[in-house]
Amino acid sequence: MNRRSLLAAAAAILPLAHARAQTHGTATFRTGSIVVEAPWTRATPGGARVAGGFMVIRNTGTTADRLTGGTFPGAPRVEVHEMATVDGVMRMREVRGGIEIPAGGSVELRPGGYHMMFMELSEQIRTGAPLRGTLVFEKAGTVTIDYAVAPVGAPGPAGGHGHGAPRH
Repeated sequence: MNRRSLLAAAAAILPLAHARAQTHGTATFRTGSIVVEAPWTRATPGGARVAGGFMVIRNTGTTADRLTGGTFPGAPRVEVHEMATVDGVMRMREVRGGIEIPAGGSVELRPGGYHMMFMELSEQIRTGAPLRGTLVFEKAGTVTIDYAVAPVGAPGPAGGHGHGAPRH
């Protein structure tokens, strides 16, 4: 690879690495052995009645815990959901009983996988200030978090890129 190609590749990669480091390191919330990193949602178009919440949840403890629900402004119902491809068709469903966060492990809530589902929104979500909500864990209890709000259709927080496949 010549020097010019190397510089072009570095220029393309470095901003992405910097954006990921910024979004991962900016918002961390903790309750007991549970650490919630970089929670975010997307702004919604007018009239939308649902939205999703995304983040990485780490369990630093020695026993598994379970994410069972939460709260979000203007959403009377918040559910834990999963999107999965079944027989070639993308389907979304509530995960009854929540998602296990394994001891010493992590789970990523991301577009196209596990996520929080904000149901029956009473108002449009707009970019700007973070929105305060909660997550409820079976053992660790409730933690208050701030969801960063990315633009409509953004692939990641603040227009960044998603983090990849769910981790267990």
